[in-house]
Amino acid sequence: MGILSRASYVLRSKVNAVLNRAEDPNETLDYSYEQLRDELQDVKQGIADLTTQKKRLEIQKRRLEENVEKHNEQAREAVQQDREDLARRALEKKKQKMQQIEDLEGQISQLQSQQDSLVEQKDELQSRIEQFRTKKETIKARHEAAEASKRVSEAMTGAGDEMADVGRAIERAEERTEEMEARSQAMDELQDEGVFEDALSDKDELDRELEEVRTSGEVDAELETLKAEMGKSEASEADSGSSEEVAEEDLEAELADETGNGTGDVEAPDVTDEEVESELEDLKEDEQS
Repeated sequence: MGILSRASYVLRSKVNAVLNRAEDPNETLDYSYEQLRDELQDVKQGIADLTTQKKRLEIQKRRLEENVEKHNEQAREAVQQDREDLARRALEKKKQKMQQIEDLEGQISQLQSQQDSLVEQKDELQSRIEQFRTKKETIKARHEAAEASKRVSEAMTGAGDEMADVGRAIERAEERTEEMEARSQAMDELQDEGVFEDALSDKDELDRELEEVRTSGEVDAELETLKAEMGKSEASEADSGSSEEVAEEDLEAELADETGNGTGDVEAPDVTDEEVESELEDLKEDEQS
């Protein structure tokens, strides 16, 4: 196969594939039905034209028959008047008209045969058209039912083009949502780690680290307190009396500490306003530095 032949074959195959996809069976059937009806109309028109020609020949034949009868009368009248020459001429014309009538009868008979044949073809074609119309409507109904069933099946299984578009849209929305969630979590994590400084806060990285240390120390202290409480709760009730005595001794010792170990009241040192103001100024200078 040559290059041109192969190219022509490929082109025809692709055009045929495109036409198959674009072809609508309902439209094709309707078009074929209209074509058959046009052919039937042409056959009827042919029958009408043929019948018209036959009628013209029949009219011409009747006129010739009238002329034959007229020539017969002329020949009789000429014989009665002893005009044999006129009678001969009348009979000669009669003979010519009879020959023409015979020719017309042959043509009329031929036209009648053609007309009968066309009528039979018309009846057969009309019957086929009716059968085709019935089959066409049946096929169209089946095609529409199959098309509806296909659409329902595609909608249920998600295999159709529209459902595929919907599925892709859902996937894109899910991906976009997951991306936004991941980015939000990433921003929160970076914010917690102090990577991004808060524009509304005056804390620097050192302040945040110190705050974390203080928080960690508070947590450790609270944990030790919980451990101590848990240890106390595990003590037996038999030692409750001695625990109370120990508590009383602790209380007396604490009171003794507050009163100067039991020797009397200890006065607290006096703090002047000047000392307080001086310490406050020192704190302000430290903050500014």
